[in-house]
Amino acid sequence: MTETRLRTWTHAFGYGLAALFTAALALQNLRYGFYQLFYLALAMTALLVAGLVYTWLCRRQQLSAPGHLVILAGLNSGLVAAVLTMDAPGISHWAMPLLSLNLLILPLRHGLMLSAMLLVPVLAVTWLSTSIDTALMTTAGLIALLAVTALYIWHYDHMAQSAQDLAITDPATGAHNARFLDETLQKEISRAIATGHPLSVVSLNIDHADEIRDLHGKAGLQTLLRDVTGTLFEIIRAGDSLYSINGSEFFLILPFTPEEGVRVIAERIRRTLSEHDWAQVGKISVSLGCTTRGNGDTSTHSLRDRAVTAMLEARKRGADSAWFSPGEPVKA
Repeated sequence: MTETRLRTWTHAFGYGLAALFTAALALQNLRYGFYQLFYLALAMTALLVAGLVYTWLCRRQQLSAPGHLVILAGLNSGLVAAVLTMDAPGISHWAMPLLSLNLLILPLRHGLMLSAMLLVPVLAVTWLSTSIDTALMTTAGLIALLAVTALYIWHYDHMAQSAQDLAITDPATGAHNARFLDETLQKEISRAIATGHPLSVVSLNIDHADEIRDLHGKAGLQTLLRDVTGTLFEIIRAGDSLYSINGSEFFLILPFTPEEGVRVIAERIRRTLSEHDWAQVGKISVSLGCTTRGNGDTSTHSLRDRAVTAMLEARKRGADSAWFSPGEPVKA
């Protein structure tokens, strides 16, 4: 199940369960003649149903659906107004489903802020209008509910982020993996086309990687790849991205970088890696192929293929070298 679908089902379940809860409250208050509370519960039920409908309508954009904040802000502000204006015993308990709903549906920071805006007036009225024992029990219950729900949401977000990092990161080197390369490169190509800014890429291959593995074993090669990745992260600029592909090969995406810039960066990488004394392995050399987006480069394949071809040309001309392959000039 995808993250979007999971959030859709979670949001729908939260809205639906809260709507049933408030609808039951509405019927109970109507039965006992508390008409103000009946209308309040009825209005809250309508907003919750609207949230359920909104969730279904925006089921493909649940990761970025701003309407949830509007709906939940309306629910919370309505309850706060009722708490401040109505003298109704037990109304503070109505905050419980809203606290859970805020954290379940909104991003954690927004959910905590909205919950705090609800909790402060509710607890203030509770302490002013009820006995100390009742106020203590209500305060402890609401804060415990908020803390447990927030901790659960934080843990879920942390696990989801870890899973996402694992999906796009090469565990051996710590660089992004090949699966994430095409997605990012296509976004950068689209941005370069829209803005007219240059875009360059670099294909980097460690020379004689098979011999290094034969001499130092797979563990030695993996250690070298991790160390090289760390050095490359120190060389590239903020906004550049690094990818590990095919074992001993790397790929760099350099936004806003013209031909002169990628030549300088490639030479800096070549010199830094070749002059470094690597643990267990000693000296190494690399071959780099560079290119800049041309007028015909509207997809990832042409740009990647030209960079790899340039890297192979560099290897033909001898180890420890870089080669630039120009694309068709971009028309202004």
